[in-house]
Amino acid sequence: MLIRENIRLAEYTTIRLGGPARWFCSCATTDELREALKFAASKRMRAHLLAGGSNTVFADAGFDGLVMKADMQGVEFTDDGEHVLASVQAGEEWEPFTRTAVEKGFAGVECLSGIPGSVGAVPVQNVGAYGQEVKDTIVSVTALDRTTLDTVTFSNDECRFGYRHSRFKAEDAGRYIVTSVLFRLKKNGRPVIGYPEVRKAVEAAVPLATLADGRESLTAVRNIVLALRRKKSMVIDPSDPNTRSVGSFFMNPVVTDEQLWSMKERWKSIGDGTEMPLFASEGRTKVPAAWLIERSGFAKGYTKDRVGISENHTLALVNRGGTTASLVALAEEIRDGVFRTFGVRLEPEANIIP
Repeated sequence: MLIRENIRLAEYTTIRLGGPARWFCSCATTDELREALKFAASKRMRAHLLAGGSNTVFADAGFDGLVMKADMQGVEFTDDGEHVLASVQAGEEWEPFTRTAVEKGFAGVECLSGIPGSVGAVPVQNVGAYGQEVKDTIVSVTALDRTTLDTVTFSNDECRFGYRHSRFKAEDAGRYIVTSVLFRLKKNGRPVIGYPEVRKAVEAAVPLATLADGRESLTAVRNIVLALRRKKSMVIDPSDPNTRSVGSFFMNPVVTDEQLWSMKERWKSIGDGTEMPLFASEGRTKVPAAWLIERSGFAKGYTKDRVGISENHTLALVNRGGTTASLVALAEEIRDGVFRTFGVRLEPEANIIP
């Protein structure tokens, strides 16, 4: 395993921000991860795992420690009756995996097509889009315990999944490194469309009821999802400057009934009479962060200090030749504006590494 010095981290993230790593290595196996952690311990320095870089923002000063790039590769499908089990190594890219699943007629991740990043990152965030979440298909997650260097496997329940949430992001943040994920997908499956935007687009484009189960119907939905994401600049495209981001920078707030009442009262006094869009979420109510941002005075395309809001998606903060410091300042400006307007503070979905 080669450990290099002073590697520019901006090249390894989709937002293209961040200074150099003091030390950097690529880990293709769990054993190499162990060796990297031992190296960091011997130097008494921090060690940070970098996956696909699609949700990570490094500081302008870089990272004064060891950055370990997760490059474990491999996908293995095993028959499981009506389903198939897919064992996927953490370094595999997520989008090619969803494409392969759809091409094979395996249902369960078609609405998650086009999301950048690696497989190892998806259970940490419980990645979701257009009515699907990875928790719905994950059987188990295998990880390396950084404290003991032992391998441990967590069942779906043990991962404690919630909205953009898991134990790996909360109480066990920083303790485990995901090395592989086991998914259960439906063979010759049919897409289940629970998201209004997708359903409307599908109905306008293709008579889904006439399409066969498996690859044909799954491909139709996948193509719709990719088209919707491209329209919002949420599919990585070097020719589209709005994709120089980390995707959705903020999470949609999930509020209590009391908080919702207060937000509605505020909007009633300052709003234009339109209804606040609301979605049920685990006994509470989810309010779209993009709607809150726009109603707080931040429009698509808003730019300051060479960073800004995407021209095509309010939740994406875009690097237009700026710095991490200016991006963080913009994020705080938006958070403060939403709090002043609605009394709720947005939480970042992006992972900002000091």
